[in-house]
Amino acid sequence: MPTEEPPMSLSSLVKAALLGMALTLAAAPPVLADPPAQRADQVGGWHRFKLGGFEVTALYDGYIDLDRKTLLNIEGKTVESLLRRMFVDYGKGMQTAVNAYLVHTGTRLVLVDAGTAKAFGPTLGFILANIKAAGYDPAQVDTVLLTHLHPDHAAGLLTADGTAAFPNAEVWAAKAEADFWLDEAIAAKAPQSAQVFFKMARDAVAPYKSAGRFHAFTGQVGLPAGIAAVDTHGHTPGHTSYLLTSQGQSLLVLGDLIHNHAVQFARPEAAFEYDSDKAQAVKTRKAVFADAARQKLWVAGAHLPFPGIGHIRAEGKAFAWVPLEYSPLRADR
Repeated sequence: MPTEEPPMSLSSLVKAALLGMALTLAAAPPVLADPPAQRADQVGGWHRFKLGGFEVTALYDGYIDLDRKTLLNIEGKTVESLLRRMFVDYGKGMQTAVNAYLVHTGTRLVLVDAGTAKAFGPTLGFILANIKAAGYDPAQVDTVLLTHLHPDHAAGLLTADGTAAFPNAEVWAAKAEADFWLDEAIAAKAPQSAQVFFKMARDAVAPYKSAGRFHAFTGQVGLPAGIAAVDTHGHTPGHTSYLLTSQGQSLLVLGDLIHNHAVQFARPEAAFEYDSDKAQAVKTRKAVFADAARQKLWVAGAHLPFPGIGHIRAEGKAFAWVPLEYSPLRADR
């Protein structure tokens, strides 16, 4: 009787497949002409999500590669280990998405954050194109809510020629945020390397201010029904997250409470180089993550892998990211 051969290991199968492919390509000419290669474009950078009676469209502005050394309060070897665990090639920089969220409430079209435009190079600045790809016109946006006034959230308020990208929108930011970034006296006292960020914030809101359509809010004054501001200062002095609630479902748009999913969920004490108040940013992240996990909220993050929507799961003193599952939009979900 023939002896039964042991099953091949996965690595052996891979090697055999690669060898077979090489021999086939070397020995046999193609029977059919090769199809023309398609352009190296991805699909449109938008993803629709149903939240009660709200329609939330995640918008991809692009990505930026961050140096792993921008993560602080944690040993470099630990950072590298956590990145490797998530298959992040940190040698090329940590690819970090920039996301924004378009919310159709039924009566309002609200954009939470506006992206970067081309403030940080050619890999960013696709919010306007993706709004159009998602079936909307930027002129239809009636409200822009800013989590904060850093350029990757506010510079997209402008077109390439410096005019308002959302010509019919009222733009809102927390008063503490506006008071800090738009004050020229505060900017003058800032380090020279930081002054450009103050100027970019002033420039971003300038056409809206001149038209009387930039507003600094306190509490919940002026915000659309179903959207509440949540004070999450630390990353910046007036950093604000937004809680969307419709028909008993809630989603918290985090803004910049997290910059790297591979590290800061597992080690929420890891601060970010550009946090204005690093200790407060860590404190805020831990508290909000714990609340979101306990309440089983949907959350959306500006720098989480696109579309950046999912849940946070508590794991002792650490947390884990549970991304949403792709599914068709259905009225009963």
